[in-house]
Amino acid sequence: MEHRDRLVDEHRELTRRYFLRLGAGGAAAMGLAPLWAQGAERDRLLAEAVARLEYLTPEAKFAGGGRGNPPPYELKPEELRAAGLHRDTWQLEVIPDPASDVQVEHPLSKERGTALDWSGLMALAEKHAVRFMQVMTCLNVDHIFGMGLWEGVPLREVINQTRPVANLRRVWYHGYHHDPAGKPGPGFQSSLSINRVLEDPPGEQPVILAYKMNGDWLATKRGGPVRLVVPNSYGFKSIKWLQRVLLSNKPEPNDTYAGQNNDVDSPLKTFARFISAPEKLKAGQAAAVTGVAQVGMSGLSKVQYCLCPAGQPASPDDPYLTRADWREAEILPPPERWGGGLPGGRLPPIPRQFAADGRPLAWPLRYAIAHWAALLTASTAGPHELCCRTIDANAIAQPLPRPLPKSGRNEIQRMRVTVEA
Repeated sequence: MEHRDRLVDEHRELTRRYFLRLGAGGAAAMGLAPLWAQGAERDRLLAEAVARLEYLTPEAKFAGGGRGNPPPYELKPEELRAAGLHRDTWQLEVIPDPASDVQVEHPLSKERGTALDWSGLMALAEKHAVRFMQVMTCLNVDHIFGMGLWEGVPLREVINQTRPVANLRRVWYHGYHHDPAGKPGPGFQSSLSINRVLEDPPGEQPVILAYKMNGDWLATKRGGPVRLVVPNSYGFKSIKWLQRVLLSNKPEPNDTYAGQNNDVDSPLKTFARFISAPEKLKAGQAAAVTGVAQVGMSGLSKVQYCLCPAGQPASPDDPYLTRADWREAEILPPPERWGGGLPGGRLPPIPRQFAADGRPLAWPLRYAIAHWAALLTASTAGPHELCCRTIDANAIAQPLPRPLPKSGRNEIQRMRVTVEA
């Protein structure tokens, strides 16, 4: 409930503006006339059901924390400086894995005095800084943590400074960690193929050393001063409090999740979740429903919902409810104001998924979110189950493809609704 309440609090105004912009004629064309015919009652329903929609998540409402005892964001200012978690003291080592035969000409190491510091990162940012939108989701959690506009320097620009020579296949990396005994430890770690770092597939964004979110310097709780942001991947790949990168010739991943039966190379999946939906409604009376969809690797073409009598077990030959009475929801257009604490809700100059005129190159954006809305009417009284799902750009319904939870949670969401006579 806490997560749902947080999203309800975030996501009111945009959907309200969308319904108001439709007007009575547009609503009738969408089959929404019963709601709009209620006059003043319409506004009350919208105000209660749609709730302040904001596309980018403000820092204070971004979910997810970190590991360690205490986690880094609970350290005192002087402790942050001593730990290298302040812009004045941050350094990044990019060095060969001592357990492999990788060869580089110019390691970035503290021992040699060549580690990358904040001023060096900002010098790279003057030439190579990029911005893009990316949702953050945990591989093993069934909801969205937040939607951010990230800014940083492609990791390849830093790795290129080490001048790799031979035997480099994988990039291993980890951030600051404080263990219960009070000693520095490896903490959470992850890895990527060197090919994904050096090259971006068409339409994809680069792996970056991120130092800003939503136009502000990265907060400590979000992994500041510098974290990795890995496009098209779950959050465990985007290690916070980044301090060390190992260049290795070993082919296997070193991810913390690799030993926990997780698919460490799974891209983001597409799924839908409710934001605001009634727990009770009267038969024949309309109610507004809003939600959010995560747009994964497979894209997004539709969001659908259905209302089924409760207590009916799924058919053994139809576990994913493909024969249910699914109805189309409306995917909302790009917002006029993006929220997230940006001044006036306006985007800074041209994120990578946007054209020069400020319009998204495509909508919905992959690896981002989209809001959706629908009007729900139940004809029969009794307990019901309200469900939502996505249809991806390949016309495949959630929870396919890859329904296994250890490659990302994308099950159909179900919630109980009581329909009163």
